[in-house]
Amino acid sequence: MTKRTSAKYKIDRRMGENIWGRPKSPVNKREYGPGQHGQRRKNKLSDFGTQLRAKQKLKGYYGDLTEKQFRKIYGEAERVKGDTGEMLVGLLERRLDAVVYRAKFVPTIFAARQFVNHGHVTVNGQRVNIASYRVKEGDIIEVRQKSKQMALVLEAVALTERDVPDYLEVDHSKMTAKFVRTPGLSDVPYPVQMEPNLVVEYYAKN
Repeated sequence: MTKRTSAKYKIDRRMGENIWGRPKSPVNKREYGPGQHGQRRKNKLSDFGTQLRAKQKLKGYYGDLTEKQFRKIYGEAERVKGDTGEMLVGLLERRLDAVVYRAKFVPTIFAARQFVNHGHVTVNGQRVNIASYRVKEGDIIEVRQKSKQMALVLEAVALTERDVPDYLEVDHSKMTAKFVRTPGLSDVPYPVQMEPNLVVEYYAKN
């Protein structure tokens, strides 16, 4: 398992939000941070703190990306003409692990990274084992034949807590997904509010 898998609920508690919408998230019961002083951390955040929190939340949502990875993606979004926040979300959603997660081939984004890394997925018929691989519009993502009956996959398909977004065309009988288009912020089914505009402000000042 990825070293970050065991920390996914700590991320929820640190953020004070159930950022993946998981039924077992600890913040469903208590909405304060981890540690013995967690209940006292209710001070109003500064502008910097609010921007930092928005960055941590978005970065955490996609499997707790490293700062280096996230900063690189942001740099690409910044260079593209248009709204940088929207471009950032679009680039994050084009990651292969994100597509595998959105298609409900696996139950969590952390599992998606491991699933791709272990070679269970093909893109246009070619095996790809790089979670950060960037899919293009029209690409066909498929679970390899020998992996289609894995318990992890069957569990994910049966999940009712989230739906497949309309920028993917998914056939669970064949375990294939077509990446139809790059989504904007309003297209992405985040369980909590994401604020990429605050991420842009954060990097503009730091």
